[in-house]
Amino acid sequence: MPKDPKSKKRSARPNNRYASSGGKRSNPNSPKRIDVSGRSNRGANRPSQKEHGLGGEQVEGRQAVRELLLGQRRRIREIWLASDIETSPVIEDILDLARDQRVQVMSVSRRELDREARSEAPQGVLAKAAPIEETLLADLLIESRDNPLLLVAIDGVTDPGNLGAILRCCDGAGVDAVILPRHRAVHITPTVAKSSAGAIEYLNMCVVGGLPSALAEMKQAGVFVVGLDDAAEKSIFEIGEVAKESICLVLGAEGPGMSRLAKERCDLLVNIPMLGSLSSLNVSVAAALATYEIVRSRRSSK
Repeated sequence: MPKDPKSKKRSARPNNRYASSGGKRSNPNSPKRIDVSGRSNRGANRPSQKEHGLGGEQVEGRQAVRELLLGQRRRIREIWLASDIETSPVIEDILDLARDQRVQVMSVSRRELDREARSEAPQGVLAKAAPIEETLLADLLIESRDNPLLLVAIDGVTDPGNLGAILRCCDGAGVDAVILPRHRAVHITPTVAKSSAGAIEYLNMCVVGGLPSALAEMKQAGVFVVGLDDAAEKSIFEIGEVAKESICLVLGAEGPGMSRLAKERCDLLVNIPMLGSLSSLNVSVAAALATYEIVRSRRSSK
């Protein structure tokens, strides 16, 4: 922490385009926010953040910090700006939104900010916020009784850049929630937050103790589990009527793919056809293709 931080003083702009909406944007294609705060057993079953929380307390990068302010889903303690940062539309938005929400903005030296940063390129801005609140799997399964959900489960992805890109794809495709295993997987680090371009502020995310058991629980609740596997006989483009149901798409890590137990829990294995010389795609690209194909199939079957 800086020893003697100075608040960034700035006069109000009359044409703040976020002022009238309180900083929020409306997107009719956004995934459903799982809101079950009225359920009496929620607090009793919620794991402690210290045990296996999602993280996300430090957000770095201009777009990620801007979306943190726009999302307004968690408390922001403070924002650090490099004292030599050049003005830009994104920086202007950050300052306007911070002022509207009464978030303290501190001007610090570039060296001080880079020393505090935990990603390679914080772009002269970082924020400290409350951790991301996770969604409970039980709440998701209750929601799936009334509405067909699109869930994405991530098995063994440990690269933060890949996870961030996957989350960005999931937000774009309107995925209702992302399922992350507690162990042997990356959670929400500053690099993930930056790579996701702020998608972490809008996605519902669930941490489970073991992915195979969580997939079995989903199947019992009527969720159809589809795994992406290069060796599968059926293509994702043949998913057909399955798209109408609640689906959990399982993505494995690059190289090893899904674990054996996760693969055994799948109702259906599909591949993405590779028509060139290479045998596979980056996992985030595969996530984008597969989720959008499910969305396309759902819409065409209506």
